[in-house]
Amino acid sequence: MSKAKASIILGVTGSIAAYKACEIINILRKNEIDVDVLLTKEAEKFITPLTLQTLSGNKVVTDMFELPTEWNPVHTSLAQKADLILIAPATANVIGKLACGICDDILTCVVLASKAPVLIAPAMHVNMYKNKIVQANIAKLKEAGYKFIGPVKGHLACGCDDIGHIAGVKDIVAEAKRLLVRRSKHAKAE
Repeated sequence: MSKAKASIILGVTGSIAAYKACEIINILRKNEIDVDVLLTKEAEKFITPLTLQTLSGNKVVTDMFELPTEWNPVHTSLAQKADLILIAPATANVIGKLACGICDDILTCVVLASKAPVLIAPAMHVNMYKNKIVQANIAKLKEAGYKFIGPVKGHLACGCDDIGHIAGVKDIVAEAKRLLVRRSKHAKAE
């Protein structure tokens, strides 16, 4: 495979939709996009680092305090490498942390240390998504320039069909690619 055109950090959080990360990685890689995966501790309950490492071709980072093989703090080096940060699926927990500037794991640290655009694909129970606090956190992040895709109406883990289902993988990848092109054009104009 030729050299990747762009670099995406994919943050995977503790949602049943974590398995969708596999398909996202496959499509991004087919588009010659380099993917580094950050996996929260909660996400490890749904999907393994080995699976995501095998698909991405890059070491999956789960621990903010893991000793680097070379002197290069992981959270800042990844933050600088990213052309885009994609969080899919994004839980109410990680959305709340980002909205409040809390960085207590590798994902939130990288997001807050990066100047790259951030695309968030929420996935959660309908009542959580519609909760006024979650909606206020989403509004706060949008005001700060974060982009969102979904959620959509679909079958949820609780058995109901309602809003809260992660957006379609192809839609998420298309939006990520659109943001990469937009960033590339903006960088060339400067």
